[in-house]
Amino acid sequence: MSNQFHQVELQVNGEPRSCSPHTKLPEMLEQLGLNPRLVAVEYNGEILHRQFWSETEMKQGDNLEIVTIVGGG
Repeated sequence: MSNQFHQVELQVNGEPRSCSPHTKLPEMLEQLGLNPRLVAVEYNGEILHRQFWSETEMKQGDNLEIVTIVGGG
């Protein structure tokens, strides 16, 4: 039941994205096809510590920078 008039518009890595109101950060990462355990997130210019992800709700105009953590060997 997606209602286009109630979508939250935000930027993810410089690209316009939208999501449903009240979407929490872990849900947003899943919608983007990302594994939350393998990314670091900058939320509106600040590194967002993982302990706050579940309480961080996407809001109109938010800016996310998401970096995938790559293991090497």
